[in-house]
Amino acid sequence: MRILAIVKRIVNQFRRDKRTLALMFLAPLLLITLLTYLFEGDTVKPVVGVSGLTDSMVQELKANDLTIKTYPDNTDATATIKDADLDAFFQQNGEKIEVTYENSEPSLSKEIGLKLQKSLMAEQQIQVKNQAKATGEVLAKAGIGPSTIPSLTQSPEKLTISTDYVYGDKDTSFFDTISPIFIGFFVFFFVFLIAGISFLRERTTGTLERLMATPIKRIELELGYLIGFGIFALLQSILVAVFSIQVLGMMQNGSLFYVLLITLTLGMVSLALGILLSTFANNEFQIVQFIPIVIVPQVLFCGIFPLDGMADWLVWIAHIMPLYYGANALTSIMVKGEGFASFANDFYILLGFVLVFVVLNIFALKKYRKV
Repeated sequence: MRILAIVKRIVNQFRRDKRTLALMFLAPLLLITLLTYLFEGDTVKPVVGVSGLTDSMVQELKANDLTIKTYPDNTDATATIKDADLDAFFQQNGEKIEVTYENSEPSLSKEIGLKLQKSLMAEQQIQVKNQAKATGEVLAKAGIGPSTIPSLTQSPEKLTISTDYVYGDKDTSFFDTISPIFIGFFVFFFVFLIAGISFLRERTTGTLERLMATPIKRIELELGYLIGFGIFALLQSILVAVFSIQVLGMMQNGSLFYVLLITLTLGMVSLALGILLSTFANNEFQIVQFIPIVIVPQVLFCGIFPLDGMADWLVWIAHIMPLYYGANALTSIMVKGEGFASFANDFYILLGFVLVFVVLNIFALKKYRKV
């Protein structure tokens, strides 16, 4: 009977805790649904620019599931890839094909390379057949058997390939291109967790109530917490970024200052969000309950999984995730080595998230004091 009494107490405790029930039964369904749509999205064909290739070669490339855009001779491959958002560029000069890969996704570059090789083999077979047919017609008109003049049958041109990369090189791995995302994620995750729990303790120990009993304004209180926690968020951002780049040797083609700027801004977003959500929690366990709903979707839509080919509503979800913009900015800096102009929009949107969460925090403090 005593065992049954314990069981009954636990069941009643869970039954009254609607948030825990939702976490156990609804959150897994939500996340597995998102994952299903992520991995069942339509396959997007790589987009390749070409210049100087024969019509038959272009057709072979299209037959191998490549989207082809044709450009005039002497086109600057690197500039065109950046401007037109191409995955690669093929430029033929005589018997040489110059291949330039965008290479922000090394696996995609390898896929395009395999399709190119397959297309070249098919093109060579076509040339052999056409040459054999032309030779047979010449011999037939001359009344000569094919074995009589073997010199008329020549091997087709042997095309050579030279390879270049816009970002990285042939040894660039998939992890190299997503490592900036992990820097942003770890800063975002730990700042969120620590800020949420720390602010919760301010409430549960009565510190917040005592502060609210003073003439201090809500905006002053909010800014004080943000700056206080922000100092440690800054130190964490510097530590994570410098350790990842200098010790672990992560790819870093841009300015370290810009990396620190984005990680700090991302940390401030997470800080403001953690403080906001902590106002709806009564203990540390309830803070942890927000992780599957707030943190996990950030990972799914930050760029580790390609967004190309997703349904529009999934892409829309990605654009309301702060980590999506932080990951874009860090990738532009560390992988592509670009300047402020390339990630300015991402930076300003992150600042917008900070402002929105700060304003919501100020209103949320009304529940502790009416001013």
